[in-house]
Amino acid sequence: MNQEGFRIQFGEYLTKAEMVIYGLLALLLFVTAIGTAINAGLMLWQGFVHWTMVQQTLEVLDQLLVVLMLVEILHTVRISIRSHVLVTEPFLVVGLIASIRRMLVITLEAATLSKGGGWTPEAASVFRASMIELGLLGFLVLVLVFSITLLRRYSESSEDVEAH
Repeated sequence: MNQEGFRIQFGEYLTKAEMVIYGLLALLLFVTAIGTAINAGLMLWQGFVHWTMVQQTLEVLDQLLVVLMLVEILHTVRISIRSHVLVTEPFLVVGLIASIRRMLVITLEAATLSKGGGWTPEAASVFRASMIELGLLGFLVLVLVFSITLLRRYSESSEDVEAH
């Protein structure tokens, strides 16, 4: 076998290996998303049964946002399998969801700081750090939204990428 034929055959083996890895990754993402969604559903059900829905709202929302992030990553894997092109926008969307998820957690934690019966110096320090993080996350959300908008305006449409 000549060297060019070997290169072509080796490239085909690598392509098949890449598809197997993408397939396994997609399967694991799918199973993780289903498991997380079921867990969120069980938490929601337990909240209804025990009348603790208000306390578990953030946890359920957190789990559902994780499912949304997993679905976006699975979408990216699906596009990569179909078109052999790595698409940037879904990663930006995952970053946006993760940032909003963290903002929700910080907001709830900050709201519960003063409920303990007073405003301690430690609570003030945590609150200040939380507000700085919240401001940075807000800026990051704006940057991600701007980036997604630019990508949609100046790049190929998603139908063109999926058709490749």
